[in-house]
Amino acid sequence: MLRAHRVDDVRTAEAALMATVPEGQLMERAARGLAHHLLRLVEGDRAARVLLVVGPGNNGGDALYAGALLAGLGVHVDVLPTDARRVHAEGLAAALAAGATRVDAPVPATVVVDGVVGIGGRGGLREPMAGWWPELHASGATVVAVDVPSGVDVDTGTLDGDHVTADLTLTFGTHKPALLLDPAARVAGGRPAPLVDIGLAPFLPAPLLEALEASDVGVLEAATGGASDPGAQKYSRGVVGVAAGSEQYAGAAQLCVRGAQAGVAGMVRFVGSPGLCARIVDRCPEVVAHPDDGPHGRVQAWVVGPGGGDEVAARLAMALDDGVPLVVDADALAHLPGSFEVPVLLTPHAGELARMLDVDRDAVEADPLAHATRAAERWGATVLLKGARTLVAHPGEATRVNLTGSPWLATAGAGDVLAGLAGSFLAAGADPRAAGSLAAFLHGASSVRANPGGPITAHQVADHVPATIAAMRRGDLAEADVRRWDGRRRDG
Repeated sequence: MLRAHRVDDVRTAEAALMATVPEGQLMERAARGLAHHLLRLVEGDRAARVLLVVGPGNNGGDALYAGALLAGLGVHVDVLPTDARRVHAEGLAAALAAGATRVDAPVPATVVVDGVVGIGGRGGLREPMAGWWPELHASGATVVAVDVPSGVDVDTGTLDGDHVTADLTLTFGTHKPALLLDPAARVAGGRPAPLVDIGLAPFLPAPLLEALEASDVGVLEAATGGASDPGAQKYSRGVVGVAAGSEQYAGAAQLCVRGAQAGVAGMVRFVGSPGLCARIVDRCPEVVAHPDDGPHGRVQAWVVGPGGGDEVAARLAMALDDGVPLVVDADALAHLPGSFEVPVLLTPHAGELARMLDVDRDAVEADPLAHATRAAERWGATVLLKGARTLVAHPGEATRVNLTGSPWLATAGAGDVLAGLAGSFLAAGADPRAAGSLAAFLHGASSVRANPGGPITAHQVADHVPATIAAMRRGDLAEADVRRWDGRRRDG
């Protein structure tokens, strides 16, 4: 499990660790890790030039000591302080003694190291970096941020003003929220930042954020209960009910059912109009279908809302009357009660969450963590906020961020598949937080495995979910094969 901590918690942990080690050892560990990664970027290029843009604090010190190590190996290193009066004196002296050159303005470079602010800063660049950044950004140099890109809000992941756009961020001790949360994550390099271990883990409290990784098979096994037990049968594996679709949006019902079938539950019941029931069974003969106005068999969880049309309010009321956990998606989100008496997973996208909270969509997209958290507390439910970095927020728990998938997952019907898959985990006995985070992880991973680096359709995602679950359980699901967010952004 990848974890990210608040700035105050990192500071407290650093102070506790520093009390146990010789003075300067933490900076030395950070500098060596940074130098190792920088050396990989310039190794073999005799003409390479590294420009260190350094602020006055420890972030600048980390960069300067890393620069000293590089210069000592023969790499051309230039040092550009943002404030000559407050530069980290010992780090600067070490860099210059090793052969680095001090400059007073940006110079051509192969790699630009952003060591300006680090976790001590708040949103927006300050001068002179604000004035230098457009030139540095346009130069074509590879930009490496130290701990976090300067200008982002570290705890919220928001962007308020000018900021550095990095091609790579290297972070120390633990991940920082801004490296996982949109919109800041989009300017941190597009992938999880490499983590340099400086010995901080024993001193860290519970995280603010978590992210499932391919190795978290224990989370999957715990959430599926007896689904893979040798003595299991379809009812013990869980029955998921799907109340979705309409004559106008039949595809939403079919895709939601396919998502539910792709998961770990043993059986799917479908509730809809008679015509839609017939179409569902024709496409998915394993499904047991029930008309809206008739009785239905027992289920362990419901999925309500995708393509729901005029019947969605009545279907939501029916599912709530059953007293079992449920996923509320799409149209059903407009009919939420004031509170719930059963475990619930709400699955809005940014526009739907904005309507739920009566705010602008832009506000949700600018600060998704705050709004997902607010909705989870408002309804006492788990909220899965869909996006490039899908969030799963639950009151009193670390919010989970999903790191799998690719831009091609933004395709019609993908959310319907996700809702059905989450419902399958609920029916198998998972709590809403586990169901939502596992569904998001596997949904994203399946989209990459379906067609790495290329376009996909929602039904292709559903088709690849079973094999992705199997690969995760076997332990051969590679991290590199489940995410495709890499790519240099030049719009920052």
